[in-house]
Amino acid sequence: MSARDLAVAITIAIALLVLLAMVFAWRRRLRRDSSLTAPLGVPEHAEVVARREVLYVSTTRHEQPLERVALSPLAYRARGEAAVTDRGLALCLDGAPTVFLASSRLVEVDRATVTIDRVVEPGGLVRVAWSVDDDTIVDSYLRVADGDPQNFISELQRLVPAAPTDTGATS
Repeated sequence: MSARDLAVAITIAIALLVLLAMVFAWRRRLRRDSSLTAPLGVPEHAEVVARREVLYVSTTRHEQPLERVALSPLAYRARGEAAVTDRGLALCLDGAPTVFLASSRLVEVDRATVTIDRVVEPGGLVRVAWSVDDDTIVDSYLRVADGDPQNFISELQRLVPAAPTDTGATS
């Protein structure tokens, strides 16, 4: 066996080890997040206010844009449509059931520049913070396909419930 053949064999072995580590890490993440699922199905009589073609990029832990959450069925990047309704946001992504984020689940909507696997121009992503359950808030990132997302963000922000205010008066 020549030195060249040995170098090729070592390179192949290292590449296989890296691929195996990636597969095991993803499977561990899927197991870790298996208890989390996004709400499915649009409520009857929800009136569509606006539709946008989007690229769903990722869902991460709240305010941790580099910590992916493998939330079913939002575990993988996909193209699709985001429909803003009078009751919430419907994500109709290719190859996945429709995810519906009711307005009561929405926490915050704003712009972002960075998330796992994606860096874009400043403010080029739409970050939708929402409650999976009573204890878990996540951030889902969308990239609007047709230009500036500001109108889309404004439509979504109207759905976010107002934060509770402190009613205790001090005199």
